[in-house]
Amino acid sequence: MSVVLECLDLGKTYTEGPQCLEVLRQISLQVKRGEQLAILGSSGSGKTTLLNLLGGLDLPSRGRVIIAGQDLAEVDETERGRLRNLYLGFVYQFHHLLAEFNALENISMPLLIGGYSRKDALQKSQIMLERVGLLDRASHKPSELSGGERQRIAIARALVTEPACVLLDEPTGNLDRNTALNIQALMSDLNEKLDISYIVVTHDESFADTLDRKLFLRDGMLHG
Repeated sequence: MSVVLECLDLGKTYTEGPQCLEVLRQISLQVKRGEQLAILGSSGSGKTTLLNLLGGLDLPSRGRVIIAGQDLAEVDETERGRLRNLYLGFVYQFHHLLAEFNALENISMPLLIGGYSRKDALQKSQIMLERVGLLDRASHKPSELSGGERQRIAIARALVTEPACVLLDEPTGNLDRNTALNIQALMSDLNEKLDISYIVVTHDESFADTLDRKLFLRDGMLHG
């Protein structure tokens, strides 16, 4: 099974004046194609920082993050953006949909950024909208959707480019229990059908238990 994302001896230190805060240290990790990985940890443990490093949204103080064989620290921001768009998807606790665009248009954004024509982007987005069960909401704007529907749209947007790996930061943290369970079932179904890897940061151990593997972030290090 191929490795889609890995990091080697990853560390992140923040400096404020004479003070140095080491948030992450000595983190090495491989994620294989189709694998669903949960990362758990207390608030302030550095989970989101780790996710940002793995996604190339921030650069490590030391160590390497490798996507598609490419070390993200060795390329410029333009190339990092291209690699993110090609190989990664992102889902957050708050959906970050664009209020002025409808559901279908929101899903199409990564494709348009990636160079698709508007016609092709909307056609591909319509297929993904159907996969998440919201084809009848295509013309609805985010304000006209429920919290669960907005999160489904966010997941569809993350998956529309058919990335190798999707990074999810508390994807069910802002939802009621029943809606959260529906989102978890959707993620599992899409993982099975599309063979896309997930790295999920969550506080929810019951959610983590449904995934293939879980790791705990404590004292800046990952533990099995």
